[in-house]
Amino acid sequence: MTGTVLDVSDANYQEFTHAQAAVVAYGLATCEPCKAYDPILELVAAKFPDLKIGKAKMHVPGRCREIKKTHTFETYPTTHFFSHGKLVLTREGVVEPAELVALISDHLLK
Repeated sequence: MTGTVLDVSDANYQEFTHAQAAVVAYGLATCEPCKAYDPILELVAAKFPDLKIGKAKMHVPGRCREIKKTHTFETYPTTHFFSHGKLVLTREGVVEPAELVALISDHLLK
């Protein structure tokens, strides 16, 4: 599905992040800023239907073990921007819609 925020877990992480351009937001169910970020991600996903935008639910037991081995998170939400499997940018905290659009345009859609 394009134009929607996809679920990211260990099972699809490699394929997801190796896309031409992908954004992954890591969050927790108990994190209020993470909940506030969800509608922003949905809004931006609708603006970029060909871009992979996903959310990794780090609180679900067993779903993101390998992701946790690869990345360390001090803040939730944390957003990673990938191009062909390479991590090109990291942002901690909620990224406002205009900034998220600008970051995607500047770093992933050059």
